Amino acid sequence: VDVVIARPAMRALSVETQGTVRPLREIKLVSQVGGRVESVSPRFAQGGFFGAGEELVKVEDVDYQFVIARAESQVAAARQRVAEEEGRALQAKREWRNLGSEQANALFLRKPQLAAAKAALRASEADLDAARLDLKRTSISAPFNGRISEKHVDVGQYIAPGTPVAGVYDTDVAQVRLPLTGRQVALLDLPLNYGDRSLEQASGAPVVLRARFANQMWEWQGHIVRTDASIDENSRVVYAVAEIDKPFAREPGSDRPPLSPGLFVNATISGRQISDVVPLPRSSLRSDDSVMVVDAQQVARVREVQVLQSNAQQLWVQGLAQGERVIVREPAATIAGMEVTVNEVAELAGAEF
Repeated sequence: VDVVIARPAMRALSVETQGTVRPLREIKLVSQVGGRVESVSPRFAQGGFFGAGEELVKVEDVDYQFVIARAESQVAAARQRVAEEEGRALQAKREWRNLGSEQANALFLRKPQLAAAKAALRASEADLDAARLDLKRTSISAPFNGRISEKHVDVGQYIAPGTPVAGVYDTDVAQVRLPLTGRQVALLDLPLNYGDRSLEQASGAPVVLRARFANQMWEWQGHIVRTDASIDENSRVVYAVAEIDKPFAREPGSDRPPLSPGLFVNATISGRQISDVVPLPRSSLRSDDSVMVVDAQQVARVREVQVLQSNAQQLWVQGLAQGERVIVREPAATIAGMEVTVNEVAELAGAEF
Protein backbone atom coordinates (compact mmCIF):
# COMPACT_ATOMS: atom_id res chain seq x y z
CA VAL A 1 0.00 0.00 0.00
CA ASP A 2 1.06 3.61 -0.57
CA VAL A 3 1.17 5.71 2.58
CA VAL A 4 1.92 9.28 3.63
CA ILE A 5 3.26 10.35 7.01
CA ALA A 6 0.80 12.43 9.09
CA ARG A 7 2.26 15.74 10.26
CA PRO A 8 -0.35 17.60 12.35
CA ALA A 9 0.18 21.35 12.41
CA MET A 10 -1.57 24.66 13.11
CA ARG A 11 -3.31 25.76 9.91
CA ALA A 12 -5.84 28.34 8.76
CA LEU A 13 -8.24 26.91 6.18
CA SER A 14 -10.01 29.33 3.85
CA VAL A 15 -13.64 28.87 2.83
CA GLU A 16 -14.96 29.18 -0.72
CA THR A 17 -18.49 30.48 -1.30
CA GLN A 18 -20.34 32.88 -3.61
CA GLY A 19 -23.03 35.53 -3.65
CA THR A 20 -24.48 38.60 -5.36
CA VAL A 21 -23.45 42.18 -4.66
CA ARG A 22 -26.13 44.39 -3.10
CA PRO A 23 -26.05 47.99 -1.84
CA LEU A 24 -26.01 48.52 1.91
CA ARG A 25 -28.88 51.04 1.64
CA GLU A 26 -31.47 51.17 -1.12
CA ILE A 27 -34.52 53.43 -0.79
CA LYS A 28 -37.34 55.10 -2.65
CA LEU A 29 -36.88 58.87 -2.57
CA VAL A 30 -40.34 60.32 -1.87
CA SER A 31 -41.62 63.90 -1.98
CA GLN A 32 -43.08 65.15 1.31
CA VAL A 33 -44.81 68.12 -0.36
CA GLY A 34 -46.90 68.65 -3.46
CA GLY A 35 -46.34 70.92 -6.42
CA ARG A 36 -44.91 71.26 -9.91
CA VAL A 37 -41.34 70.08 -10.48
CA GLU A 38 -39.48 73.31 -11.19
CA SER A 39 -36.02 71.89 -11.92
CA VAL A 40 -33.87 68.78 -11.58
CA SER A 41 -30.14 68.29 -11.08
CA PRO A 42 -27.99 67.47 -14.13
CA ARG A 43 -27.10 64.28 -12.25
CA PHE A 44 -30.76 63.34 -11.88
CA ALA A 45 -30.66 60.51 -14.42
CA GLN A 46 -30.61 56.74 -14.21
CA GLY A 47 -27.05 55.79 -13.27
CA GLY A 48 -26.14 59.29 -12.08
CA PHE A 49 -24.04 59.77 -8.94
CA PHE A 50 -24.81 62.38 -6.28
CA GLY A 51 -23.50 63.55 -2.92
CA ALA A 52 -25.18 63.52 0.48
CA GLY A 53 -27.58 66.47 0.79
CA GLU A 54 -27.23 67.47 -2.88
CA GLU A 55 -30.47 68.83 -4.36
CA LEU A 56 -31.83 66.40 -6.92
CA VAL A 57 -35.36 67.74 -7.49
CA LYS A 58 -36.75 71.23 -6.82
CA VAL A 59 -40.51 71.64 -6.33
CA GLU A 60 -42.06 75.05 -7.05
CA ASP A 61 -42.12 76.91 -3.72
CA VAL A 62 -44.25 80.05 -4.40
CA ASP A 63 -47.31 78.66 -2.60
CA TYR A 64 -45.20 77.75 0.44
CA GLN A 65 -43.75 81.28 0.61
CA PHE A 66 -47.34 82.63 0.68
CA VAL A 67 -48.12 80.29 3.58
CA ILE A 68 -45.06 81.57 5.46
CA ALA A 69 -46.17 85.19 4.95
CA ARG A 70 -49.63 84.43 6.39
CA ALA A 71 -48.09 82.52 9.30
CA GLU A 72 -45.78 85.44 10.10
CA SER A 73 -48.81 87.75 10.14
CA GLN A 74 -50.61 85.45 12.56
CA VAL A 75 -47.55 85.36 14.84
CA ALA A 76 -47.40 89.17 14.91
CA ALA A 77 -51.12 89.39 15.74
CA ALA A 78 -50.75 86.78 18.50
CA ARG A 79 -47.84 88.69 20.04
CA GLN A 80 -49.97 91.84 20.01
CA ARG A 81 -52.79 90.04 21.86
CA VAL A 82 -50.33 88.76 24.47
CA ALA A 83 -48.98 92.29 25.04
CA GLU A 84 -52.52 93.68 25.36
CA GLU A 85 -53.56 91.01 27.87
CA GLU A 86 -50.42 91.55 29.94
CA GLY A 87 -51.25 95.27 30.13
CA ARG A 88 -54.89 94.63 31.07
CA ALA A 89 -53.84 92.15 33.74
CA LEU A 90 -51.48 94.70 35.28
CA GLN A 91 -54.19 97.38 35.26
CA ALA A 92 -56.72 95.02 36.85
CA LYS A 93 -54.29 94.20 39.65
CA ARG A 94 -53.79 97.89 40.45
CA GLU A 95 -57.54 98.54 40.48
CA TRP A 96 -58.15 95.70 42.89
CA ARG A 97 -55.51 96.99 45.29
CA ASN A 98 -57.06 100.46 45.17
CA LEU A 99 -60.22 98.88 46.54
CA GLY A 100 -58.26 97.94 49.66
CA SER A 101 -58.06 94.16 49.18
CA GLU A 102 -54.90 92.09 48.85
CA GLN A 103 -56.61 89.05 47.29
CA ALA A 104 -58.22 88.99 43.85
CA ASN A 105 -59.73 86.14 41.86
CA ALA A 106 -57.97 84.89 38.73
CA LEU A 107 -60.76 85.96 36.39
CA PHE A 108 -60.65 89.58 37.56
CA LEU A 109 -56.84 89.59 37.07
CA ARG A 110 -57.35 88.21 33.49
CA LYS A 111 -55.11 85.21 34.06
CA PRO A 112 -57.19 82.85 31.82
CA GLN A 113 -57.26 85.46 29.04
CA LEU A 114 -53.48 85.89 29.25
CA ALA A 115 -52.91 82.11 29.20
CA ALA A 116 -55.15 81.77 26.13
CA ALA A 117 -53.25 84.55 24.33
CA LYS A 118 -49.90 82.90 25.06
CA ALA A 119 -51.21 79.52 23.87
CA ALA A 120 -52.43 81.13 20.64
CA LEU A 121 -48.95 82.63 20.18
CA ARG A 122 -47.28 79.26 20.60
CA ALA A 123 -49.70 77.71 18.09
CA SER A 124 -49.07 80.42 15.50
CA GLU A 125 -45.29 80.05 15.96
CA ALA A 126 -45.66 76.30 15.43
CA ASP A 127 -47.63 76.97 12.23
CA LEU A 128 -44.81 79.24 11.05
CA ASP A 129 -42.20 76.56 11.78
CA ALA A 130 -44.29 73.99 9.87
CA ALA A 131 -44.58 76.36 6.90
CA ARG A 132 -40.83 76.93 6.87
CA LEU A 133 -40.25 73.17 7.07
CA ASP A 134 -42.55 72.60 4.07
CA LEU A 135 -40.60 75.25 2.16
CA LYS A 136 -37.36 73.44 2.98
CA ARG A 137 -38.87 70.16 1.79
CA THR A 138 -39.41 71.56 -1.71
CA SER A 139 -35.70 70.75 -2.19
CA ILE A 140 -35.49 66.93 -2.39
CA SER A 141 -32.19 65.21 -1.59
CA ALA A 142 -30.81 61.99 -0.10
CA PRO A 143 -28.91 61.77 3.23
CA PHE A 144 -26.03 59.70 1.78
CA ASN A 145 -23.69 59.53 -1.21
CA GLY A 146 -25.44 57.46 -3.80
CA ARG A 147 -26.48 56.57 -7.31
CA ILE A 148 -29.86 56.77 -9.03
CA SER A 149 -31.24 53.40 -10.07
CA GLU A 150 -34.73 54.58 -11.14
CA LYS A 151 -36.13 57.95 -12.20
CA HIS A 152 -39.88 58.60 -11.90
CA VAL A 153 -40.43 62.37 -12.41
CA ASP A 154 -39.10 65.20 -14.55
CA VAL A 155 -39.39 68.96 -15.05
CA GLY A 156 -42.95 70.25 -15.38
CA GLN A 157 -44.61 67.22 -13.79
CA TYR A 158 -46.99 67.77 -10.86
CA ILE A 159 -46.32 65.57 -7.85
CA ALA A 160 -48.42 65.04 -4.73
CA PRO A 161 -47.13 64.38 -1.20
CA GLY A 162 -45.93 60.78 -1.02
CA THR A 163 -45.03 60.53 -4.72
CA PRO A 164 -41.81 58.51 -5.36
CA VAL A 165 -39.41 60.62 -7.39
CA ALA A 166 -36.50 58.16 -7.72
CA GLY A 167 -34.96 54.92 -6.53
CA VAL A 168 -31.47 55.44 -5.07
CA TYR A 169 -28.81 53.36 -3.33
CA ASP A 170 -25.74 54.06 -1.20
CA THR A 171 -22.37 53.98 -2.98
CA ASP A 172 -20.14 54.17 0.11
CA VAL A 173 -20.56 50.51 1.08
CA ALA A 174 -21.60 47.37 -0.80
CA GLN A 175 -22.50 44.05 0.78
CA VAL A 176 -22.67 40.39 -0.22
CA ARG A 177 -24.66 37.67 1.58
CA LEU A 178 -22.53 34.52 1.58
CA PRO A 179 -24.08 31.10 2.36
CA LEU A 180 -22.07 28.88 4.73
CA THR A 181 -22.58 25.27 5.74
CA GLY A 182 -22.07 24.08 9.29
CA ARG A 183 -18.67 22.62 8.39
CA GLN A 184 -17.58 25.95 6.89
CA VAL A 185 -18.79 27.94 9.91
CA ALA A 186 -16.55 25.81 12.14
CA LEU A 187 -13.49 27.07 10.23
CA LEU A 188 -14.25 30.79 10.62
CA ASP A 189 -14.31 33.53 13.22
CA LEU A 190 -17.78 34.94 12.62
CA PRO A 191 -19.45 37.91 14.37
CA LEU A 192 -22.22 35.93 16.04
CA ASN A 193 -24.26 38.99 17.05
CA TYR A 194 -24.83 38.16 20.71
CA GLY A 195 -27.54 40.08 22.51
CA ASP A 196 -24.81 41.50 24.76
CA ARG A 197 -23.01 43.90 22.38
CA SER A 198 -19.89 43.73 24.55
CA LEU A 199 -19.43 40.16 23.31
CA GLU A 200 -19.86 41.06 19.64
CA GLN A 201 -16.68 41.08 17.61
CA ALA A 202 -15.65 44.41 16.13
CA SER A 203 -14.86 42.96 12.71
CA GLY A 204 -14.89 39.56 11.11
CA ALA A 205 -12.68 37.59 8.78
CA PRO A 206 -11.13 39.17 5.68
CA VAL A 207 -12.82 38.29 2.38
CA VAL A 208 -11.48 38.35 -1.17
CA LEU A 209 -14.17 38.71 -3.84
CA ARG A 210 -13.49 37.67 -7.43
CA ALA A 211 -15.58 38.25 -10.53
CA ARG A 212 -15.12 38.16 -14.27
CA PHE A 213 -15.92 41.41 -16.05
CA ALA A 214 -15.03 42.41 -19.62
CA ASN A 215 -13.34 39.02 -20.06
CA GLN A 216 -10.95 39.66 -17.14
CA MET A 217 -10.86 38.44 -13.54
CA TRP A 218 -10.88 41.16 -10.87
CA GLU A 219 -10.54 41.20 -7.08
CA TRP A 220 -11.97 43.30 -4.24
CA GLN A 221 -11.15 43.24 -0.53
CA GLY A 222 -13.82 43.16 2.19
CA HIS A 223 -14.56 41.70 5.61
CA ILE A 224 -17.35 39.85 7.40
CA VAL A 225 -19.41 42.23 9.57
CA ARG A 226 -22.35 40.12 10.78
CA THR A 227 -24.50 37.05 10.24
CA ASP A 228 -28.17 36.90 9.33
CA ALA A 229 -30.74 36.92 12.12
CA SER A 230 -31.80 33.32 11.47
CA ILE A 231 -30.78 30.12 9.70
CA ASP A 232 -32.36 29.59 6.30
CA GLU A 233 -35.22 27.11 6.76
CA ASN A 234 -34.98 25.64 3.26
CA SER A 235 -31.24 25.18 2.77
CA ARG A 236 -30.24 25.09 6.49
CA VAL A 237 -27.26 27.34 5.80
CA VAL A 238 -26.00 30.38 7.69
CA TYR A 239 -25.61 33.61 5.75
CA ALA A 240 -22.60 35.77 6.59
CA VAL A 241 -22.64 39.35 5.34
CA ALA A 242 -19.46 40.82 3.86
CA GLU A 243 -19.05 44.57 3.39
CA ILE A 244 -16.80 46.29 0.87
CA ASP A 245 -15.90 49.96 1.42
CA LYS A 246 -15.89 52.39 -1.50
CA PRO A 247 -17.02 49.89 -4.17
CA PHE A 248 -17.14 52.63 -6.82
CA ALA A 249 -13.77 54.20 -5.99
CA ARG A 250 -11.19 54.03 -8.75
CA GLU A 251 -7.74 52.88 -7.70
CA PRO A 252 -4.82 54.92 -9.07
CA GLY A 253 -3.28 53.23 -12.09
CA SER A 254 -5.91 50.47 -12.19
CA ASP A 255 -8.65 49.75 -14.73
CA ARG A 256 -10.61 47.66 -12.24
CA PRO A 257 -14.37 48.15 -12.77
CA PRO A 258 -16.68 49.24 -9.94
CA LEU A 259 -18.30 46.59 -7.77
CA SER A 260 -21.82 47.23 -9.05
CA PRO A 261 -24.99 45.80 -7.49
CA GLY A 262 -26.10 42.61 -9.21
CA LEU A 263 -22.57 41.37 -9.94
CA PHE A 264 -22.11 37.67 -9.09
CA VAL A 265 -18.87 37.06 -7.18
CA ASN A 266 -16.88 34.15 -5.80
CA ALA A 267 -15.65 34.74 -2.26
CA THR A 268 -12.68 33.35 -0.33
CA ILE A 269 -13.01 33.87 3.44
CA SER A 270 -9.89 33.61 5.57
CA GLY A 271 -10.29 31.01 8.30
CA ARG A 272 -9.12 30.94 11.89
CA GLN A 273 -6.05 29.03 13.09
CA ILE A 274 -6.90 25.38 13.91
CA SER A 275 -4.58 22.98 15.68
CA ASP A 276 -3.57 19.42 14.68
CA VAL A 277 -4.68 19.69 11.04
CA VAL A 278 -3.38 17.00 8.67
CA PRO A 279 -3.65 17.37 4.86
CA LEU A 280 -4.33 14.12 2.97
CA PRO A 281 -5.13 13.17 -0.62
CA ARG A 282 -8.82 12.61 -1.33
CA SER A 283 -8.16 8.96 -2.16
CA SER A 284 -7.36 8.21 1.51
CA LEU A 285 -10.91 8.92 2.74
CA ARG A 286 -13.33 6.00 3.07
CA SER A 287 -17.10 6.22 2.63
CA ASP A 288 -17.68 6.35 6.42
CA ASP A 289 -15.37 9.38 6.94
CA SER A 290 -12.50 7.24 8.19
CA VAL A 291 -9.01 6.40 6.94
CA MET A 292 -6.79 3.37 7.23
CA VAL A 293 -3.43 3.56 8.97
CA VAL A 294 -0.57 1.08 9.27
CA ASP A 295 0.55 0.34 12.84
CA ALA A 296 4.00 -0.69 14.09
CA GLN A 297 3.26 -4.37 13.32
CA GLN A 298 2.61 -3.50 9.65
CA VAL A 299 -1.12 -4.18 10.11
CA ALA A 300 -3.84 -2.01 8.52
CA ARG A 301 -6.21 -0.40 11.03
CA VAL A 302 -9.31 1.78 10.61
CA ARG A 303 -9.02 5.26 12.15
CA GLU A 304 -11.96 7.64 12.52
CA VAL A 305 -11.11 11.26 11.65
CA GLN A 306 -12.92 14.58 11.58
CA VAL A 307 -13.02 16.02 8.08
CA LEU A 308 -12.61 19.80 8.26
CA GLN A 309 -12.55 20.60 4.55
CA SER A 310 -12.13 18.87 1.21
CA ASN A 311 -11.93 19.45 -2.52
CA ALA A 312 -11.55 17.23 -5.58
CA GLN A 313 -7.89 16.37 -4.84
CA GLN A 314 -7.31 16.96 -1.15
CA LEU A 315 -8.85 17.00 2.33
CA TRP A 316 -7.88 18.31 5.75
CA VAL A 317 -8.65 16.25 8.85
CA GLN A 318 -8.13 16.11 12.60
CA GLY A 319 -7.63 12.99 14.68
CA LEU A 320 -4.23 11.69 13.52
CA ALA A 321 -1.05 11.58 15.61
CA GLN A 322 2.38 12.77 14.55
CA GLY A 323 4.17 10.21 12.36
CA GLU A 324 1.20 7.93 11.72
CA ARG A 325 1.25 6.21 8.32
CA VAL A 326 -1.99 6.82 6.41
CA ILE A 327 -2.87 4.58 3.47
CA VAL A 328 -3.55 6.76 0.44
CA ARG A 329 -3.78 4.06 -2.21
CA GLU A 330 -4.58 0.45 -1.52
CA PRO A 331 -5.40 -2.76 -3.40
CA ALA A 332 -9.11 -3.46 -3.64
CA ALA A 333 -8.84 -6.43 -1.29
CA THR A 334 -7.26 -4.51 1.60
CA ILE A 335 -9.26 -4.84 4.86
CA ALA A 336 -8.63 -3.89 8.48
CA GLY A 337 -6.35 -6.37 10.30
CA MET A 338 -4.48 -7.42 7.17
CA GLU A 339 -0.71 -7.34 7.20
CA VAL A 340 0.59 -5.02 4.47
CA THR A 341 3.80 -3.87 2.85
CA VAL A 342 4.33 -0.10 2.98
CA ASN A 343 5.50 2.22 0.20
CA GLU A 344 5.90 5.82 1.45
CA VAL A 345 5.01 8.56 -1.09
CA ALA A 346 5.39 12.32 -0.92
CA GLU A 347 2.43 13.33 -3.06
CA LEU A 348 -0.45 11.81 -4.95
CA ALA A 349 -2.99 13.08 -7.50
CA GLY A 350 -1.91 16.70 -7.19
CA ALA A 351 -2.35 16.85 -3.40
CA GLU A 352 0.17 18.90 -1.45
CA PHE A 353 1.57 18.07 1.99
